[in-house]
Formats: sequence, C-alpha cells, structure tokens
Amino acid sequence: MNTGSLSPPFITPPPPPSRVNLFSEIERLKKERHAIILAHNYQLAEIQEVADYVGDSLGLSIEAAKTNAEVIAFCGVHFMGETAKIINPSKTVIIPDLEAGCSLADSCSAADLEAYLNKHRDKNYYVVSYINCSAAVKALSDVICTSGNAVKIVSHVPKDRNILFVPDQNLGAWVIEQTGRTMELWKGNCHVHIEFTRDSIERARKDHPDASIVAHPECSYAVRLLAHEVCSTEKMISYCKNSPSKAFVIVTEEGMLHRLRREIPDKTFIPGPTAHCACAECHFMKKNTLEKLYRALRDLKPEILLPEELRAAAEVPLRRMLEWSK
Repeated sequence: MNTGSLSPPFITPPPPPSRVNLFSEIERLKKERHAIILAHNYQLAEIQEVADYVGDSLGLSIEAAKTNAEVIAFCGVHFMGETAKIINPSKTVIIPDLEAGCSLADSCSAADLEAYLNKHRDKNYYVVSYINCSAAVKALSDVICTSGNAVKIVSHVPKDRNILFVPDQNLGAWVIEQTGRTMELWKGNCHVHIEFTRDSIERARKDHPDASIVAHPECSYAVRLLAHEVCSTEKMISYCKNSPSKAFVIVTEEGMLHRLRREIPDKTFIPGPTAHCACAECHFMKKNTLEKLYRALRDLKPEILLPEELRAAAEVPLRRMLEWSK
C-alpha cells in the first residue's frame, strides 16, 4: 500500500467561451467588474466592436481621466495602459497582452534620456514627450503631447526655452513645420509608419487618382509631401466626413480603416500600401485578441502596476497636457 502523500486531483480549467459567446461573456464580465473597455483605433475590428470607446491617444487619455469605472480594460499597447494607470492610481488597469509593446517607445529609454539631459544641462531643455513613451520617460518630461494636440502643446511652451522633442523625429519635424518653433529631435520612429515610402504612395496615387491621400504625421517627410491632409487618426474621421472626396487612401495602421468604414459607410477607404505590402500592420497592437480581453476581465490580469514615486512624477506632465488641451 502506498502511504506517501497523495497529489491533489488535476483540475482542467474550463474552456473559453465559443467565439459566438465571447461578446456576451465580455459584456457580462464588464458589468460584474464595473469595467470600461477602451480601445485604440489600431485594434482588431472585433475589439473595436466590443469597446465602450474607440479613439486616438488623446481621446483615450481624456476618457481614462474622467471614467468612474473601477476597472479599465485598455486594449492598446503597454504605454497606453501605463498612461491610464498614471491618471487613475486607485483603479485597476488591465491589458489583454503584457507583451504588446511599442517600437517607438523602445527607441527612447529613460536611462538614455536622463543621460542626455545630464550631458546637456547648459541647454536647459523643456522636454516635450510624445505620449508613445514609457512612464519613466514621461516622469522626466515637462509636458506630454499626442499627434492630435502636438501643435497646440508646443505652441504653449515658453518661447525662451530650448525644446527637446522625444521620441518621434517625424512627428517632431511636422510640428516644426506647423509651429515654426525650433526643436531638437530625438532619433526615434514608428516601425509601422516608416514602412510607407514615397514610391509606395506615388503608386497609390496612380492606382486611385480620384482618392484623397490622408497621412499620419509619424510618416516621413517624403510621404507627408504627397498627402492631401496630414493629421492624427481622430482628425482623419472629421476630415473624411467633411471632405467632398468619396474615396481616401489612409496612410496609417490598417486598423483605422474599420472605424472609418463603420462611421462613414458611404465613402471608400483604401489602405495605404508600403514598399512590400498592401497595408501596414502593427504586430504589437494585434497581439490583443478577443479571447485575451475575456481572460483579462475574468482574471483581472495582466495588471499595470507602477511605483508610486514614478507614477506621481509622470502624472505632472500628463495633467499639464490635459490642461493645455482644453
């Protein structure tokens, strides 16, 4: 007779709901958790459909700041979840996939930025950080901006200060064009938007001669020159609604087309081609799935957690952005 200790019986976890039931299960869990689902414009179509709010970084920041929900399920990339936590320290902030990062945020580490600022103390930089950066970089910044408000934010910076704009050099260059302000630009970029090239957009213009070209300011200068309009994803909505054009080539991540087609069904939207593909896709954004969102709401993890000292330091420039954006 075996007198050794008995192992507890192995319990197989219940399978996830069928895809047909995932929407209803997410709705049930959302009510049970007193949660709100925020989704970026680049998320999968099915996530956009189940979200309470879909928007760009500025709109999502505003929604995160004003929500009364106890749980924020942020369907975006890691820095976006951090942003929601910075503004809502007492709330539970979860994201579907902790590995949903950002190549642009990775291009500027807090250690590198701090070292640069220490090396150039004589410049007394006013640091304007694009929201696509880590909480630690935000904590070293004077103010945050998004592509939707960058021109307005930079225009608010005291005229006697040297500006260091991090981390996106293409967005920064576009802001210089719009404001006339001299800024030093960090050498970072978005792996999605630099895939668009002059040749690929020239090809789109030839293939769709009646379409307007609408490009995100993270695109290169050569691509921006070919666009009829350069704007944030949120402003793409209003531009396309109000434009007399009936067709548009959208030069940003392909997830944006779902929202455009949903909100403006009587017009045609064509993904901007890259040098190698018919559209550009952010593999980080696409790490989030409906199944992962369901599990995050069920288990309340992965959860975004930040040291309080870091969170509080990062909140100052974020709040300044929200105030200057009014």
